[in-house]
Amino acid sequence: MRIFLLLIAVLSCTLIPGVARAEEKVKIDERTKKSIDKALAYLKDKQDRDGSWGNAAITSFALLAFMSNGHVPNQGLYGPEVSKGVRHLLAGANADGYLVGPHGGNMYCHGMATLALTQVYGMTGDEDVKKVLKKAVDLIAKSQNNEGGWRYEPSPTGADISVTIMQVMALRGAKDSGMHVPDDTIKKALKYIDKCHDPRSGGYKYMPYSSGPGYARTAAGVCVLQLGGDYEAKQIESAVKYLDKEVDDKQHYWYGHYYAAHAMHQVGGKKWEDYYGRMKETLLTKQKPSGEWLERMEAHNGASYQTAIAVLILSVPSHYLPIYQR
Repeated sequence: MRIFLLLIAVLSCTLIPGVARAEEKVKIDERTKKSIDKALAYLKDKQDRDGSWGNAAITSFALLAFMSNGHVPNQGLYGPEVSKGVRHLLAGANADGYLVGPHGGNMYCHGMATLALTQVYGMTGDEDVKKVLKKAVDLIAKSQNNEGGWRYEPSPTGADISVTIMQVMALRGAKDSGMHVPDDTIKKALKYIDKCHDPRSGGYKYMPYSSGPGYARTAAGVCVLQLGGDYEAKQIESAVKYLDKEVDDKQHYWYGHYYAAHAMHQVGGKKWEDYYGRMKETLLTKQKPSGEWLERMEAHNGASYQTAIAVLILSVPSHYLPIYQR
């Protein structure tokens, strides 16, 4: 499995024109590496006894932060912490595959937990993870509504772009790891996301008939189009222009940049270089001496959430996580 993932990484840098040249310009320098190391040490100390960092979504962000730096279950400096966190997600799975765990949650939590487990399975081939993951993926497919989207509960009722995009990320991660995902499920989801695009502004709205697009939703929309393989989608160019114009979303700052970092990485070239350079300087300036980030934006989600996403943004050039490779 690791050889297969290595081949994917090599091919992605050699078969796509210009990718290798772009990657040489965006690297993790020593200053950034020290920042990431301090952040991971902080997250290690904040892990609860049960292996979590809070609800399933925040736990999953933390696990992805460790894995994005080469720490996988029982491998790497923080292998034990990752293993404990993964066991927590597995133990919290309901009989129907719903991954909300003892702290409770909704389809946001389920989507993030499913995505994290797809990366664990893709990097380790663990059969125990696969068993839980299969049920989690099946639950996503069964919960898709007739518009092609998802809402807060694991049932085919409403839909919004935010919850929908998290499920699409999880499904793409599962498919990349070798699991069966119905093609029609992803196609219907992409059609729903397309309905949320606002041609006038170039951004993406919360729902097809909502008023006004937002930075976070637009970043997520670009990310999913790229991960869906639609690199030439006409919406991408206009959406990237929207992101350049809006710059930030104070209400959903961390959530927005979690997606924006990977969206701009997929876009590549100068857009990616400029974005990463700006975010790197912003994040390194705002990191607390003890290693965490805790800004007023989304402060209700806590320092572990903000710190995990900051690490994920800074770690994009490392290419450890399969879902974020080009």
